Amino acid sequence: MKLLLALLATLLLATCSQPPGLLERVLAAGELRVVTRNSPDAYYLGSHGPEGPAYELASRFAEDLGVALRLYTVRTREAAIREVAEGRAHLAAAGLTTGIDLPTQVLFGPGYHLVREHLVYRRRAARPASIREAGRGQIEVAAGSAHQRTLEELRLQHPDLPWVERADTDTEEILAGVSRGQVEYTLASSTEFALSRVVHPELAIALDLSPERAVAWVVNAAAHDRSLLDRVNAFFVGVRADGTVARLLERYYGDRQSFDYLFSRNFLQHVQSRLPRYLDWFKEAADKHELDWRLLAAMGYQESKWDPGAVSFTGVRGLMQLTEDTAAMMRAGDRLDPRASIFGGARYLARLMTMVPPRIPEPDRTWFAVAAYNVGFGHVEDARILAQQQGRNPDRWEDVREFLPLLAQERWYTRTRRGYARGWEPVRYVDNVQAYLNILAVAGIGATPPAAESPELGGTRDRDAEQPPERRAARD
Repeated sequence: MKLLLALLATLLLATCSQPPGLLERVLAAGELRVVTRNSPDAYYLGSHGPEGPAYELASRFAEDLGVALRLYTVRTREAAIREVAEGRAHLAAAGLTTGIDLPTQVLFGPGYHLVREHLVYRRRAARPASIREAGRGQIEVAAGSAHQRTLEELRLQHPDLPWVERADTDTEEILAGVSRGQVEYTLASSTEFALSRVVHPELAIALDLSPERAVAWVVNAAAHDRSLLDRVNAFFVGVRADGTVARLLERYYGDRQSFDYLFSRNFLQHVQSRLPRYLDWFKEAADKHELDWRLLAAMGYQESKWDPGAVSFTGVRGLMQLTEDTAAMMRAGDRLDPRASIFGGARYLARLMTMVPPRIPEPDRTWFAVAAYNVGFGHVEDARILAQQQGRNPDRWEDVREFLPLLAQERWYTRTRRGYARGWEPVRYVDNVQAYLNILAVAGIGATPPAAESPELGGTRDRDAEQPPERRAARD
């Protein structure tokens, strides 16, 4: 009996002396450390703050745990895995795909998005029926990319398969070359293709080249501690079941339609049915801030289709789609009140107009401010700097609009202060606003905006993209 009691006491002491699991340590510290990348499939600074599918899921997971999210970025996927393996991060949410070897102390979480590689060509060109047929033309890929490795694997089946490896560029730029007819074929992942097709709708998929692979988090599991991984697994069961994952994937990778004049009929119908309700407020707010009411109305239509109850996927609200912070800064009051939203949007646009250097003439001055309303003034400044560095005119909208989409390409956004941006969106935003103004003019209702001069103000609503914010999710 004494021997049995001694044995039980020893087992109890051993159990009590074991260190707490990783999940318990995260909860005790009140902080989840997540490593990510500044990229379109992970994290970036959007027009209304941090965005990206990996960022949003990590934010929800931290909120589910009731702890703060401590997010930081590294340059490569390999570096993200290393941060987890060496214990500096609890998990990596960095657009990583299964099918690669991991260190023994880390494991993949559940996949939440399936991707595969495509052979991409220009829609108007002849579609190749096989990779061998494409090899008779010219396939170009970025040197050192995953696509180069795929071609090396395909060469085992097709020994004569040729391609060109380009060390001076990235996949996004090669896709742009395919779009312009300068490159015959390239390889792209399904996410790269979806994001590039937004600005290059003539891109098309010729062939699927690889099996589907899952995008997943990499989770610390040192010393066979699966406590955090088990909680991650349970979290993804929930966000799949409630549709969160499906909504995120549709938002970031779903088809996006460009402005089409075929929709002008709907716009003119709304001019008749909706605009009269808000016309006096647009005019009053525009007069107060020395703006053209037609410009303000066109922006309101682009933002919400003149629907005061509109709520975007990022949580901005109202007719002029003001964020909560912007509405507070502009003292707009209730964002769902159409009059308050119009006056708040007018005040914010007027403020952006004063931030544009006074030497810039109209109409360029207005288009820079309109673009900043969509993407943030800081990203517009980054594009102007890139334009200047390339010998273009940073004070001319038609020059700068060519550089805004480059903020979605790694070789360009890594040169900027604020990093990645969905730079095609402000270009399309301005294009659409201009198109609505043209329709108003054709209908005899409006014209392009006049000059609007204001005193210079400093400041920006952007935050530095290299300093991801701490997000605290406190439970009541």
